[in-house]
Amino acid sequence: MTDTVAHRIHPSSPAPTDRQAQAIALEDEHAAHNYHPLPIVVAEGLGAWVTDIDGRRYLDCLAAYSAVNFGHSNPLLLDAARAQLERITLTSRAFHNDQLGPFVTELAALAGKDLVLPMNTGAEAVESAIKVARAWGYRVKGVADGQANIIVMAGNFHGRTTTIVSFSDDPDARAGFGPYTPGFRSVPYGDADAVAAAIDENTVAVLVEPIQGEAGIIVPPPEFLPALRALCDERRVLLIADEIQSGLGRTGSTFACDLVGVVPDLYLLGKALGGGIVPVSAVVGDREVLGVLRPGEHGSTFGGNPLAAAVGRAVVALLATGEPQERAELLGLRLRAALERLVGQGVLRVRGAGLWAGIDIDPALATGREVCELLMERGVLAKDTHGSTIRLAPPIVVEPADLDWAVEQLEAVLEDLAARS
Repeated sequence: MTDTVAHRIHPSSPAPTDRQAQAIALEDEHAAHNYHPLPIVVAEGLGAWVTDIDGRRYLDCLAAYSAVNFGHSNPLLLDAARAQLERITLTSRAFHNDQLGPFVTELAALAGKDLVLPMNTGAEAVESAIKVARAWGYRVKGVADGQANIIVMAGNFHGRTTTIVSFSDDPDARAGFGPYTPGFRSVPYGDADAVAAAIDENTVAVLVEPIQGEAGIIVPPPEFLPALRALCDERRVLLIADEIQSGLGRTGSTFACDLVGVVPDLYLLGKALGGGIVPVSAVVGDREVLGVLRPGEHGSTFGGNPLAAAVGRAVVALLATGEPQERAELLGLRLRAALERLVGQGVLRVRGAGLWAGIDIDPALATGREVCELLMERGVLAKDTHGSTIRLAPPIVVEPADLDWAVEQLEAVLEDLAARS
């Protein structure tokens, strides 16, 4: 569906209505307070737009942290889900199902790999890769049992399970949740020399986000990932690329690693792989790595379920055309050019790749949270991270004019803030 200016909401939304306030209060009363969402209650979504329970419409510039890359209520993905819902949704991996084989075959082909380990959430994919890397180290590389270590990056975000937060430097995610899992060494992101210095005979893997999302869309130097690939080959270490946010079209390529011509040993995928319909994640790799797993050593009741596999197949089919990647690349250039014009007008710097941008707001004007609240009042939904940084990651199906309009709203917010200061 194409949205025109006439379809957009009024330029300034009123405070939450009683209906929205009641819905928010109900959630606050009975849902654990592990999030601090913006005060909006979404009821519907179509394409790049969502509608709240009072009928007001907003341009979604977060896309559920890139899980909705292909838009809300994408008809191709919904058709795949509906067709499978009428057949069978869950068998467990105790039995074969008719969707899993085609799904893993098609996903492996898309990634140029041999095997797929299907899971559900991104954090599960990361945890799975950690187990696989350790098993590979012990069974193939010959590391002594219990001695494997993995190199990780400062500023990383791979999830919030207890093992993952053990190597996080985000105090909100880590502090107060010890004791922490050993076996990880953190080095500065973008510094291949630091990685080289941290590797020893017991290192089994380097785990890296090709672009750090939660850290503020941090793009490393172009030589960083190729240097890691060469280093891992030289030192017999696995290169694991967490493409859970950056992959599947977001950066203008199938994988962010493609932007610099790097192929990791393991891809970690999630979010957009489920099309915004069901949670789907996967570890994708070569047979000599993923093949170390034996029956009973790892699993998931819901991993590889027929419904998830059917939706995942539809996502892979979309990506196989190359159209989402090309659209993200072209719209990303448009978005970047528009945002760059705001540098010096309340914006300190802009980073990103494809349809994914991190925007550092002058902290003298406002925090990132305050900017996102003001954008929401103007009909644009975005998310802050780390102080005064906001990020934009609209669905790839967003219309060019709507993308321009979103930047215009950001400009208006910055002008209002400057006038107040």
